[in-house]
Amino acid sequence: MNRTTKDVLLIIIGSFIFAIGVNYFAIPNRLSEGGVIGVTIVTYYLFEWSPGIVNFVINATLLAIGYKLFDRRVIWYTIISIVFSSIFLHYTVDFNKELNGDTLLAALFAGLTIGIGIGLIFRAGGTSGGSAILARLANQLIGWSIGKGMLVIDIIVILGSVFIIGQEKAMYTLISVYVGAKVIDVVVEGANERTAVFIISNYPNEVLNEITNRMARGITVLDGKGGYTKANKELLYIVINKQEIVQLKKIIQDIDPDAYVTVHGVQEILRKGYKGA
Repeated sequence: MNRTTKDVLLIIIGSFIFAIGVNYFAIPNRLSEGGVIGVTIVTYYLFEWSPGIVNFVINATLLAIGYKLFDRRVIWYTIISIVFSSIFLHYTVDFNKELNGDTLLAALFAGLTIGIGIGLIFRAGGTSGGSAILARLANQLIGWSIGKGMLVIDIIVILGSVFIIGQEKAMYTLISVYVGAKVIDVVVEGANERTAVFIISNYPNEVLNEITNRMARGITVLDGKGGYTKANKELLYIVINKQEIVQLKKIIQDIDPDAYVTVHGVQEILRKGYKGA
């Protein structure tokens, strides 16, 4: 199976899970969402318009306006995402109207399923349309970051939905959106989050050897120079799984308690064959 086929399958599966999150958990419990899907949910509450049709019309319009902001592959994948998510939203709208009970559980599972769905779409290289397109337009026109643009759009939609679903349901919606954002990060970046560590020690060789022997990790040695002392220093740089940070700190502490250590989250690693484990 080639890469394109795998990507399209991921987008289709993600679109289905996304639609289930909306129609199985959010709508029966009168929750909303951020972005375009929030608008489609609110119009369903007000006019009982099909979420699938409204989702398709709004996203197709936004894509026609902002298509120049994306490369050709992303455009095609986004079109596939919009088409299939709209179809699934339309045909699962009455999937479980009777599921209404614990609103907190509904919010958590709505966030979980919607996050998984959108995460799979992003992982395949597509977008869910809507907020992503508007955020790109905001980035081009007024210089906002993509993250800031999407956050502002989501907040505006959720605040607007307060007048339809009420303050309490809107607060539950915020929980759902937060959970969904975290789940998207896990799906896109992978469950094994990577951490980069810079180590400045008076005993760099000892630290390097101990880490290599006990953790079986490769380390990059960088030449550095103190800004105040002007003394030459060797900086050690290593990328590990987040779970390994405790072991690494113990190794450094045992050798050089005065070592200077900085820890940074790694957004993405681009290297063929890199597993980090």
